[in-house]
Amino acid sequence: MRLDDEDESSNIVDRRGSGSSGGGGGSGGGFRLPIGGGRLGIGGMVVVGVIALLLGQNPLELIGAVNGVQVGGGSIGQPQSGPQPETSAPAAALDGAHDKFIARVLGTTERTWGRLFPEQFGQPYPPPKLNLFTGQVDSGCGPADSGMGPFYCPADRQVYLDSAFFDDLSQRFGAPGDFAAAYVVAHEVGHHIQTVVGISDEVQQARRSASSAKGNALSVRQELQADCLAGVWAHHNQGLLEPGDIEEGLRAAQAIGDDRLQQQAGGRVSPESFTHGTSAQRMRWLQRGLESGLSSSCDTFSARTL
Repeated sequence: MRLDDEDESSNIVDRRGSGSSGGGGGSGGGFRLPIGGGRLGIGGMVVVGVIALLLGQNPLELIGAVNGVQVGGGSIGQPQSGPQPETSAPAAALDGAHDKFIARVLGTTERTWGRLFPEQFGQPYPPPKLNLFTGQVDSGCGPADSGMGPFYCPADRQVYLDSAFFDDLSQRFGAPGDFAAAYVVAHEVGHHIQTVVGISDEVQQARRSASSAKGNALSVRQELQADCLAGVWAHHNQGLLEPGDIEEGLRAAQAIGDDRLQQQAGGRVSPESFTHGTSAQRMRWLQRGLESGLSSSCDTFSARTL
């Protein structure tokens, strides 16, 4: 991506070094991963964190599900009591190429949705803050660990990103490239959009009375919509793309399909446990948004087939 001339977002919050644990979990839910029974120890939690890295879901939800507890996070977190520590760092003060890359990508999402939101949703766009952290961080959805990767917390409407996540994206998931990383940031912003327009609340309410399988199916549609919204962002920033960028994004979407992750985890592929969609579905909805540039094309909830 050609981002050198792009302005950096001022909505970056540098939480690195503030690594505090704390706070109890809010209500929420998740799904059981196909990696064996029993409660997870530290090693198992690391595995879950790696799998959660690109799923766009709060890994606290995944770990809570495997351990038989419920925690806040993903798209269904609840506010936590007590103030959340926040040490802001102006974008200009951020260090390193990764920091500036994140700030510039977030800046492009702010400019893109700031223009599109009034047209496509009939209201101004309230940009989210993006928290950079290492070690541990407290969010409105509960404490998070550095091995858990990026997630969006609807309770405080903020994105959380482990600053070492790019290495895992490239090395563990085989999805290198700046656009692959930008796509994941744009996916988290997609969850923010869902929260702002009320979709996340509707999904949360529907899941409360749904069976596990139906709740997972709703989650799949929500995640695929976030993929599509990331594609809409990419459509309106094609002038920043370089040859091979779109392929990088599609390769990342393919790498994080539920079917592929379950295969890599050594378990059987269990469609009823899918919460984010297959590789083919994630690629298809990302591409749909990229081709149309319209959020209206991202209505996964009305789609007969995904």
